[in-house]
Amino acid sequence: MRNSLVTKRHRRFAAIAATAALTAAVFVLPAKAETAPKEIIKTYSDIALAVFEDSLTTAKSLNTAIDALIANPSAQSLEAAREAWKAARIPYQQSEVFRFGNAIVDDWEGRVNAWPLDEGLIDYVDSSYGSESDENSLYTANVIANTEIEIDGQKVDVSKITPELLSQTLQEAGDIEANVATGYHAIEFLLWGQDLNGTGPGAGNRPYTDYDTANCTGGNCDRRADYLKSASTLLVNDLQEMVDNWKDGGAARKNLEDGDVQQGISTVFTGMGSLSYGELAGERMKLGLLLHDPEEEHDCFSDNTYISHLYDAVGIRNVYRGSYKRIDGTEVSGPSVSDLVKESDPAVDAELGGKLDATVAKMEAIEKRAMDGEAYDQQIGEGNAEGNATVQAAIDALVDQTRSIERAVTALKLDSIAFEGSDSLDSPDKVFQ
Repeated sequence: MRNSLVTKRHRRFAAIAATAALTAAVFVLPAKAETAPKEIIKTYSDIALAVFEDSLTTAKSLNTAIDALIANPSAQSLEAAREAWKAARIPYQQSEVFRFGNAIVDDWEGRVNAWPLDEGLIDYVDSSYGSESDENSLYTANVIANTEIEIDGQKVDVSKITPELLSQTLQEAGDIEANVATGYHAIEFLLWGQDLNGTGPGAGNRPYTDYDTANCTGGNCDRRADYLKSASTLLVNDLQEMVDNWKDGGAARKNLEDGDVQQGISTVFTGMGSLSYGELAGERMKLGLLLHDPEEEHDCFSDNTYISHLYDAVGIRNVYRGSYKRIDGTEVSGPSVSDLVKESDPAVDAELGGKLDATVAKMEAIEKRAMDGEAYDQQIGEGNAEGNATVQAAIDALVDQTRSIERAVTALKLDSIAFEGSDSLDSPDKVFQ
């Protein structure tokens, strides 16, 4: 991403607002409750496992497509790799609701989905990107073009590009979060290149010849292929690790199964509310709309943001209802927090269920505009009243559903839960300071 209109907010999630602490909750089951909290936790864990398994499956397909691109660079093989990347985003985005409240997931997430990134660390960039940053000495280090770089005043050999170099040396090098060397967005940049269109039509347009060693554009085509393959390999390995964490006996599942059931139910709502409000409505959507800035677009190189936002919303609904549709068409389902809320206060359950559907519908309206030719970065562009209104309607729906999530928490007397906040929503004037 190029320099933003304001100082970049380097974050893996909503770092502008302090992370809300989950404190002890007073949990009271509804009278004659039929839904056992432990069964809800099992469903939640089963859905997490299925979502991460699907993310792993699609990442492996992406890895295969990247192998084909490297072996035989062409417009067709590049497009196939891009389509595989887009397909991989659909299940992964439905996993993000498991981040907040599950430290194992949140601590791991930066390796696979960190953004925004200073892409000049990785590869060549347009002159409009600039040549230096007061915040990041590696702003234009261009690892692909160089065999040695300097990190914290020390010369570092980067002559051999490997998964270990990316994960152990380059990722957040110099303790700077913008130095994103791994994950979906590093791969996205290597497949699309920079989107230089601002809020005009068009995504990144990297040529396939950037990987063609016989007719190389951009220079260092062999090293670019090594970087892309290393990042893809890491993505598969990282997702396998998270799948293992949610299998029977895995650390993430055991933390919930062996822990206090009160906190287990609280974890479900913490993920829903924090993703809904601070992360998605605030940092991923409202901030970009306030600034009319494509640099705040989540999938900024590919113009795939409308899909990522939609499936974040779908993921929130999944865990509330205890149901997930897998990429093979089968369904994972079971007792849910919706069942528990319904037993305590049927009106609140109906209200929240309806608002979750309404939010998905507002996200689908953004998707429709994108499918009709107006990308997300165009929709948030200054002067696009209809596009701005469509995005704002989705933000409003997310905020509205969060209020109903809070009412569900109150109905279950889980009133010590606090959700992630966002200056973009809570103190928008600070965004321009």
